[in-house]
Amino acid sequence: MKVLFLHVDYIKFKAMKKALKNPPELTEKEKKEQKISDALVAMISVEKSDSDVKKSVSELIKNIKDIAGQIKAKNIVLYPYAHLSSSLSSPEIAIKVLEESEEKLKKDFKVLRAPFGYYKEFELKVKGHPLSELSREIRFEENVDAIKGSEEKYNPSQLLREISKTKLDTSKLKENDHRIIGQQMDLFSFSEVAPGMIFWHNNGLILYNELINFWREVHRKSGYQEISTPQILDKKLWQISGHWEKYKENIFLTKYENRDFAVKPMNCPGAMLVYKSRSRSYKELPLRLSEIGVVHRQELSGTLGGLFRVIRMTQDDAHIFCSEEQIENEVEGVISLINMFYEKFGLQFDHVELSTRPEKRIGDEKLWDKAEKALESVLKKKKMKYKINKGDGAFYGPKIDFHLKDSQERTWQCSTVQLDFAMPGRFELEYAGSDNRKKTPVIIHRVIYGSLERFIGILIEDKNGRFPTWLSPIQVRVLSFTERNVDYAKKIIGEIGKKIPNLRLDADFRNDTVQGKVKEAEMMRIPYIIVVGDKEKKEKTLAVRIKGNPKIEKFTTDEFCIRLEKEIEGKK
Repeated sequence: MKVLFLHVDYIKFKAMKKALKNPPELTEKEKKEQKISDALVAMISVEKSDSDVKKSVSELIKNIKDIAGQIKAKNIVLYPYAHLSSSLSSPEIAIKVLEESEEKLKKDFKVLRAPFGYYKEFELKVKGHPLSELSREIRFEENVDAIKGSEEKYNPSQLLREISKTKLDTSKLKENDHRIIGQQMDLFSFSEVAPGMIFWHNNGLILYNELINFWREVHRKSGYQEISTPQILDKKLWQISGHWEKYKENIFLTKYENRDFAVKPMNCPGAMLVYKSRSRSYKELPLRLSEIGVVHRQELSGTLGGLFRVIRMTQDDAHIFCSEEQIENEVEGVISLINMFYEKFGLQFDHVELSTRPEKRIGDEKLWDKAEKALESVLKKKKMKYKINKGDGAFYGPKIDFHLKDSQERTWQCSTVQLDFAMPGRFELEYAGSDNRKKTPVIIHRVIYGSLERFIGILIEDKNGRFPTWLSPIQVRVLSFTERNVDYAKKIIGEIGKKIPNLRLDADFRNDTVQGKVKEAEMMRIPYIIVVGDKEKKEKTLAVRIKGNPKIEKFTTDEFCIRLEKEIEGKK
């Protein structure tokens, strides 16, 4: 069973039409719009492995009571939601689970159950705190094993057809949606065999790597040391860090030699161990450890969305180990770095939030006071506009979050700066002070891009795929006007390639119209399109279409190369 829990200010829904051939008949009350306020909504997909109704009901109720207790909810909505799973149970089993759960929950809560087997329109407003969106997966291993056993006989052709169903529905997407542009530019694709994980094509991987190369260049100059930590780590590490209590439902688990391991959902604990690998002195602080780390977090498939919400993501993490006296200078430095990056890409933040202590947290209250005061002090010193996002800090410390908008006017957190007095104590991190006494460092957790995948999605939409030349997967394309111009075009390619060796340059010599070739190159958002014909050969010039401008400009090969090289080197 898969369940998405949402703590909402309100939810209202109405059954519209039948989704099954013979769904349960609705009462007059159930046919009308229903609304409930301040509720815990459980959006439920009952699966094939939930055939033991009694056990399924028991586990579902246990999970609902656990979360309702944490958020102090008195109202429960049971909402059948088939989109969370591709392995659904029979309607009969699902109805039994929902009905029996409703009856048992009524003893302790006010319960509203949405109609089963109908298409419904619904509207809700989710509260903005750390526990307002949670996903749970309820598994019964014996049932899963039985289902697996029955599937041992399989038809490869049938399986191939099943995994080949992935198709993007563009009917509700805007033209500049990153998923549409990603297809047009051949950047990436998705497949049901790896939900929420990106298949980077060559063009997309160039974009991804160029962003990382730029990040590395800036961080080296800013005094960061790059590290890399393992992908799979012992469960004990996550219990020490505090992530286990907070995130265990979203962690991919595995076993090795009778030990429990977790595929890392965060990079922080690995950085703690690098710091702890030897004795440290105050002379080393601030110690800035950066990491381009790949992390995995379990998300229900129905909540995934292109590059914006994924299971496998790349985070440009850094952990700054510093003394208390260094906190404000380091936070200021990080904010300056964030602003520099986003100005470079021409992106403007929608808003900035100071997120304060959540209900579930670790650490001493006086240290929380100190941390919140330090972050607010920096924001005021830099005269930044910000909102207070009460109760939405990390479980180990308050944070400053930077939000951007996408093409559908949704906001997404990208950069963040988090101040942590708690985790250093849990890992017993130390350094020798100037008086040779042992002291505990403070940690600043920070990301600039945030999720690199999300950043790329926002960048694609903001630029409509027209990246600056240094970032473009293909920077120049040479087109032949006719077949007799191919040899001269190849000569031009050789000359340009010799002058700018690392230029991403390709050619289109197909026996097609120039208009068709230009249209395809424009669809790929190639910044410089060179057309070579008889006139250009005679005059020894280049006819260049620049960044979508229909006006053709004339250059000699030398003039073009000087302009292009200067633009790329300056990352303009």
